[in-house]
Amino acid sequence: MTGGRGRGLVVKAQAKGVDAMDLHHVTARLDVNDADLSGSRFNDANLSGASFNQINFSGARFNDSNMSGWRVNDVNLSGAVFDNLNLSGAVLTNCRLTGVTIDGVPLEEMMAAWRRSVGG
Repeated sequence: MTGGRGRGLVVKAQAKGVDAMDLHHVTARLDVNDADLSGSRFNDANLSGASFNQINFSGARFNDSNMSGWRVNDVNLSGAVFDNLNLSGAVLTNCRLTGVTIDGVPLEEMMAAWRRSVGG
């Protein structure tokens, strides 16, 4: 499937759902629900304003991307790697975050440092 403003959008589908999806030079706001995107790679992506609900992003890698204004609910981000991102205004609720790293730093360490800084 190709078309619209999303020049270069390529979706390879199988009978039981999408097997692989390659998005190149796509300009579109994403609203994704109930999908398994585990192990996916997002490089130099503009995901600003995207909405994700009930998604499995375990083991996914996000590199050099704009994720500002992300709305993420009930998402498994376990083991996800985030490097060189804009996460301004992102809101994550009810997410599994075990093993997440941001710019090489484990999220657990960031949260512990924050708790210490606010006296908690």
